[in-house]
Amino acid sequence: MKISDAKVVVCSPGRNFVTLKIYTDSGVYGLGDATLNGRELAVATYLADHVVPCLIGRNPFQTEDIWQYLYRGGYWRKGPVTMMAIAAVDVALWDIKAKALNTPLYNLLGGKARSGVMVYGHANGGTIAETIDEVGRHIDQKYLAVRAQCGVPGLAGLYGVSTDSQPYEPAQKGLPSESAWSSEKYLQFVPTLFEELRKAFGEDVHLLHDVHHRLTPIQAARLGKALEPFHLFWMEDAVPAELQEGFRIIRQHTTTPLAVGEIFNTVWDSKLLITEQLIDYLRMSLHGGGITALQKIAAFADMYHVQMGCHGATDLSPVTMGAALHFDISVTNFGIQEYMPHSRATLEVFPHGYRYVNGYLHPAETPGHGVDLDEALAKKFPYERAYLPVNRRLDGTMWNW
Repeated sequence: MKISDAKVVVCSPGRNFVTLKIYTDSGVYGLGDATLNGRELAVATYLADHVVPCLIGRNPFQTEDIWQYLYRGGYWRKGPVTMMAIAAVDVALWDIKAKALNTPLYNLLGGKARSGVMVYGHANGGTIAETIDEVGRHIDQKYLAVRAQCGVPGLAGLYGVSTDSQPYEPAQKGLPSESAWSSEKYLQFVPTLFEELRKAFGEDVHLLHDVHHRLTPIQAARLGKALEPFHLFWMEDAVPAELQEGFRIIRQHTTTPLAVGEIFNTVWDSKLLITEQLIDYLRMSLHGGGITALQKIAAFADMYHVQMGCHGATDLSPVTMGAALHFDISVTNFGIQEYMPHSRATLEVFPHGYRYVNGYLHPAETPGHGVDLDEALAKKFPYERAYLPVNRRLDGTMWNW
């Protein structure tokens, strides 16, 4: 079997997605997701102009060799564009292998290590009362874990809170919008939110919270300590992680579990965090180089008691979700999977076999990763430029989104 062709499909059924489709001379094809939110065309061009020509004629079963060829052979290693492109190729090749062998992908990754993949949903509200209602709605839908975000009094446009009662979608058409931020107001308010949530729902539901890189290490330490009485499943992205040593300060002051990594793209982004056990959950998903890379990263993390908690918001297509579930169900140190359901239009463009049942997602049982692409329908949703918002402190200083 040889790779005979490959193409890149860009579509926007509510938001932009970049999909790589790799064909073989046997008629089997595989799909990979190359979506980089707000920079989609950079990856599409990288794939079409620089990667696809190098794939033709290669054996799709040689996932390790092709991964190394694209990583080591490219010279300019790492970076979100390169690693997203490699991830798309890698996932598509694993899809081909599993289809050719007529088996669900998880059987090539060690088989099932659990019966289902526990997921967490997103509950967002402008006020504490609205957030309580949203958490309750998720519990009614049998979620076992819920991420709770809430508007902060005195701040508009807070991360994680929708302005139109729709699921929170940060990518926006046109030029980037700007949000205002105050760490001081936020730090005063958030413990009250979780105090009220525990009063409303008790200890049975897992509660999570995303700080979204907004704090300094000592501020994050303060927040983690203040949240300890409410037993969070994790506090996510408390600080920017470029300075991995910053997590030492947080770790010294709180027992609240820490999660980070959704913007990481290689193991080097988390090496110190893992080896010094400064985090509890690594949030890298398949965008960090695909299945080949993530399996190795998970095995490395497992030696240091770090569990996997893959990013799973709708800035990645159902192809990534479908493939991630095969990884999740097979890896020893799985912790939890983020699950933000896609829009109806997106799910129609990407027919899929994975399913949600009582707090768990289950991967498709068909050969491959179980997600396809309706190309005819995709053509009805052309690309529309969109950006993530930007964030400023109240004095106008640029800050982390």
